[in-house]
Amino acid sequence: MKMRPVEKSDYYKVISVIDDWWGGRRMADMLPELFFDHFRDTSFVVVEDHDVLAFLIGFVSQSSPQEAYIHFIGVHPDYRKEGLAKKLYENFFAIVKEKNCCTVHCVTSPVNQVSIAFHNKMGFSMVGGKWYRTRCAGPYEL
Repeated sequence: MKMRPVEKSDYYKVISVIDDWWGGRRMADMLPELFFDHFRDTSFVVVEDHDVLAFLIGFVSQSSPQEAYIHFIGVHPDYRKEGLAKKLYENFFAIVKEKNCCTVHCVTSPVNQVSIAFHNKMGFSMVGGKWYRTRCAGPYEL
């Protein structure tokens, strides 16, 4: 397995499996191709033999350059519980720290208890019902 920045061609690999990874829920509309064009330095895939096993799409805010946002993360169902999401998050934290960010935001569904538990474990806290973030003084010292 290898983690690397996303490439434009990864979009088609991700979009072709994303709905299946979410149990048939329609998720593809939430991930436009523009993310694979414009946020390659802060978005990553984990690949093995040209197959995408996991991905994270994130960016630094243009309005608040000290803040970053994780827009989407996904892990192939057969590779969950192997720490790929944690590795992607830690890589994202390191990259945005180099860009002088000290806050990371993301969102998850309020009914997704697995995701909420993961984010709590990663040092995020709930804000406004479903938003999560970590501050400079958080466990990753962003």
